[in-house]
Amino acid sequence: MNMPPRHLKSHLASVAFPAWCLGRDPSAQLLCVSYAQDLADKLSRDCRQIAASGWYRQLFATRLSAQRQAMSEFETTAQGCRLATSVGGVLTGRGADIIIIDDPLKPEEALSQTQRQAANDWFDHTLYSRLNDTRSGAIILIMHRLHEDDLAGHVLEQEDWEVVSFPAIAEDDEVWALDTELGQYSFTRQRGEALHPERQPLATLDKIRRTIGEYNFAGQYEQMPTPLGGGMVKGAWFRSYAPSERPDKFDHIVQSWDTANKASELSDFSVCTTWGIKGKDLYLLHVLRRRMEYPELKRAVREQSEAFAAEVVLIEDKASGTQLIQELVAQGIHAVTRYQPQSDKIMRMHAQTAMIENGFVHLPKEAAWLAEYLHELTVFPKGKHDDQVDSTAQMLDWFKRGGQEPQDWMWQMYKQAQAHGPEPARLEPLSVMARRLGILRPLW
Repeated sequence: MNMPPRHLKSHLASVAFPAWCLGRDPSAQLLCVSYAQDLADKLSRDCRQIAASGWYRQLFATRLSAQRQAMSEFETTAQGCRLATSVGGVLTGRGADIIIIDDPLKPEEALSQTQRQAANDWFDHTLYSRLNDTRSGAIILIMHRLHEDDLAGHVLEQEDWEVVSFPAIAEDDEVWALDTELGQYSFTRQRGEALHPERQPLATLDKIRRTIGEYNFAGQYEQMPTPLGGGMVKGAWFRSYAPSERPDKFDHIVQSWDTANKASELSDFSVCTTWGIKGKDLYLLHVLRRRMEYPELKRAVREQSEAFAAEVVLIEDKASGTQLIQELVAQGIHAVTRYQPQSDKIMRMHAQTAMIENGFVHLPKEAAWLAEYLHELTVFPKGKHDDQVDSTAQMLDWFKRGGQEPQDWMWQMYKQAQAHGPEPARLEPLSVMARRLGILRPLW
């Protein structure tokens, strides 16, 4: 089942439904999975609270056992249970009649191939075999879509599942027939209608789309993790400017370097993107992209910095970048600022898509490097090269952080010392100088 955030997924799947199942069959064994153990425990407490309530006891004969009331598991007097665990949890010796998987990944984890693979592998090798009876048991997966290869996409590639999908905005006319205790009920909506207009009308959803970007909205809200007409970044999102539309003066000029380790044919290019900042808008002024050995790379950083009078020169503090930073600061290029990423390159670029989509990034209408630059950004992460992507994501992330340099006291002291220049040499005592020159000879 796929539905947008904040539409009671967890309450329905992990709280109300297990309580209803145990009310109907006190001997049922249920296994409930969430992306984190603390969330799984919280949902377990909420479910147990319902099962212990007076109104529940009036509706059902089910009673909780006093023998086992752990935070992650509670039992009934008929040996039924609700067990809570997280993705990656140990389930040796445990089984269930119904397995409920509720949001197996956080949105920020879904772009990490390592995190996705870990969740998918755990389902394949651990969770899938935990059904007590594969003929009558059931596995329920409820989540909003995050990626083509999230757990929902993964299981659909392996076998047929019954899919119930509720996009925030209907893509087609919908008719849902529901059998209830009170008879059959039909839910209908027309294409373009909101799922819950009283709570999230179209105007609100449009605002959410602009805020989180098309890529996130297409997956989490529309349950289609690949947006129609493009990938992570679309060329149409960039604003363009003619020479006459370029600001006369920028607040700041910043350069962002993505440095390669070697200049072999198989290595990535080294890239410098030069940006002009005017208020909240960023103007890409120039792109230098070339394979360079280390000595040429160091010269290029100096030349580009001087050519554009850059106030900040961002270089990632890793591999060849670490040595490059130290040597350039020692040579007097104090605009050099080390950048320390907080995530992998795909997640870094993904975090900047809303800024591009909302029109804060401007590209020139004409430039020799423009077509190559746009191609690389719009095919990422499936393109052959990603050096211009890395340089751009680094710049946008630094700008989003407010231009903060890492608060490392040793680094700050080093830059200050280099800015002040070498300490003046201590004067040689006259007696030592005279003895060295042979003017003053020892008396013995």
